[in-house]
Amino acid sequence: MTQESTAEDTLREKILQREGLPRHVAIIMDGNGRWAQARDLERVEGHAAGVKTVRTVVEAAGAIDLAVLTLYTFSRENWKRPLNEVRSLMFLLSETIENELEDLLRNNVRLRITGDLAEIPPGPRGGLQRAIDRTSGNDGLILNLALNYGSRGEILAAVDRLLARRMSSGRVGPLTEEEFEACLMTSGLPDPDLLIRTSGEQRISNFLLWQIAYSEIWFTDVLWPDFDAGTFYQAILDYLDRERRFGRTSEQITE
Repeated sequence: MTQESTAEDTLREKILQREGLPRHVAIIMDGNGRWAQARDLERVEGHAAGVKTVRTVVEAAGAIDLAVLTLYTFSRENWKRPLNEVRSLMFLLSETIENELEDLLRNNVRLRITGDLAEIPPGPRGGLQRAIDRTSGNDGLILNLALNYGSRGEILAAVDRLLARRMSSGRVGPLTEEEFEACLMTSGLPDPDLLIRTSGEQRISNFLLWQIAYSEIWFTDVLWPDFDAGTFYQAILDYLDRERRFGRTSEQITE
């Protein structure tokens, strides 16, 4: 056993001894391109290195019985990147799903997509749908990939769905949060308790704007390919040391 793995095991044990563990962690995986550029590599090599980190973090999340892990995989704005990079990303996505499917099944992970799969090229789209179908019976960690996703678009689409439902049912009256949330792409999932962003950037980037209203946010300078289980567990421990008040005072919480 290496010194690194021993340190990660220690952090994991500290987490498992605590109460109030998060149910849902969302991550903005940032820094693949800068990681590659710092090493005089092509940007796609940074994305490939980032895939290894995804595997590591999924395993770490499963080891603490996390219910949902959402990864910001590809935004709607990412289509604006150079064509060669987008093509490489789509190929990498397809290859990764094919290579990781058996591990997802073996580890009882259920794959879910938040985003518009219709615009994804047929190859990766087919692979994703097969993985979704084959893992649908798993009841462990939900690995939710935010793919071809943008939160403003999601909210507008939810409004459209809600209006259509109300028109067809003839229902009138004030709108409730529960009614609106049922029209979001994340319907059925708990809101993220913790949002992590890597690479030192401190912005939300059109990610889960409705859902993170009361999420704790943890920023790190670590680039995504360098992010490891130990760093993930440090973020969880920092979350556990915070007081979540949801608009109340500290005194109200402790009463």
